[in-house]
Parts: sequence; structure tokens; C-alpha cells
Amino acid sequence: MIVTITAGGRVGGALADAIGTDVKALAVSGGRTLLEIAVEAACTLSPSRVVVVGGDAVRAACPRGVDEVIDESARGRDNIRRAIETGARESLLLLTSDTPFIDGAALADFVSRARDADVALPLAEAATYETAYPGAPPHAVRLGPDRVVNGSAVYFAAGIGPRVLAPAEQLFEARKSLFAMASQLGPALLVRFALGRLRIKDVERRARTLLGIDARAVREASPALCFDVDSLEDFRYANDYRRTT
Repeated sequence: MIVTITAGGRVGGALADAIGTDVKALAVSGGRTLLEIAVEAACTLSPSRVVVVGGDAVRAACPRGVDEVIDESARGRDNIRRAIETGARESLLLLTSDTPFIDGAALADFVSRARDADVALPLAEAATYETAYPGAPPHAVRLGPDRVVNGSAVYFAAGIGPRVLAPAEQLFEARKSLFAMASQLGPALLVRFALGRLRIKDVERRARTLLGIDARAVREASPALCFDVDSLEDFRYANDYRRTT
């Protein structure tokens, strides 16, 4: 398995001022950069390669364990494409580099339950997430009767990533917005979403129909895969949490 970590995301304003850089992956939490945290977690899986997509600053800051750095593009979608293309012949675990609590145990559990799918995304139950990170900025979404939090990882079986490159790019970019994800899956699911009737199994079934693959949500994934730094509030929470636990 290859693990590819996207590290090209830029931030501005108060968050950039707080972390001292516009490269989010280089923010420091608990004495390590977010990139270091992601790479360390990835290496516990003993992958065949660890690949990072990033610019010059990321290349210079890459820790031990990174086998290759792929030059970033100015467009986020291009970076996702470059990341997915690394898994042409092997299974691929695609990670973002903004998850301060990610660890090897959380990744290993997700991968072990994703291996019989073509594409898999981790979902944590909102109640479990909120228990793990009390008082954290809200990230949960509602899917029918379920409240869940999306994970910042995607598993692709060997050879699957390049086959579903275009929709995978779109869905990965839309992962922060349930409305955007529903829009990618067609008007019927968008209507279900608007009526509060969209269920996880509806999304899985539609993905299978559109792409001809076994696309799956891995339920009850570790909350550690789902807390990511999107705002100054997220960053402050992560640092406060580390200081008090």
C-alpha cells in the first residue's frame, strides 16, 4: 500500500498569523508539525511508499519516512489528481495533512475494515466524536437519522484511483460540505438531502451506480481521523486539548 499525503493547502488571515506560515501542514501542534504527525502515523502501517504532495517549504520540512515529494500545483484539484495517480498499481491511502490527532491505531483500524471495498471513507459517530473532543468546534453533519463526522482519509483498492479520478477529485474537494457532496451525486440525492431524508446507504448505492465500484462508508471510525484544522478555533482547540490531556 502507498500512503499519499496532500500538504499544499494554504491559509491566510488570523490562522496564518497564529501558525506563523501560510502552509497549513507546517503548523505546529504539540511540538510537531501537522505534516510530521501525519507522516508518523502513516509510517506505522509499513507502507511500500510514503508520498507527499507539496511545495518547496514542505519539501524542506519533510521528516524521515517520506520517500517522495511531488511538486504541488496552484490548483487544489490538481494536487488531488497527482495524489490519486500515485496509486495506479497498489492500494492507496490518501490523507490530508491537517489532522492533529491522527495516529497509527486509527489508520490501521480504518484500513483493515476498508480493504474489501474499492473506495472507502471513514465516518465517526457524532456522539463519539463529541465525547472524544468535548467543546470542540462543531463538524458533525446529519444524514437522515444519523449524525456523523467525515474523516480526512480515503482508501482506494489497487488500480481503482485512476479509474475514478474525476469523480474522486470532485468528491474529495466537496467532503467538507454535505450539500456539495449530494450535488455531485445527482438531483435525486440532492432532493433527499434538502428534505432531510438522505441516508448513508443512499450515497453508497448511488456511488456504486455511477462508478460501478463498491464505495463504502466505514462507520464508527476513530474520531482522530475526523478532527481537522480548518480555522483558528480548530487550531486553538487542538493545542489546548494537547496541553490538558
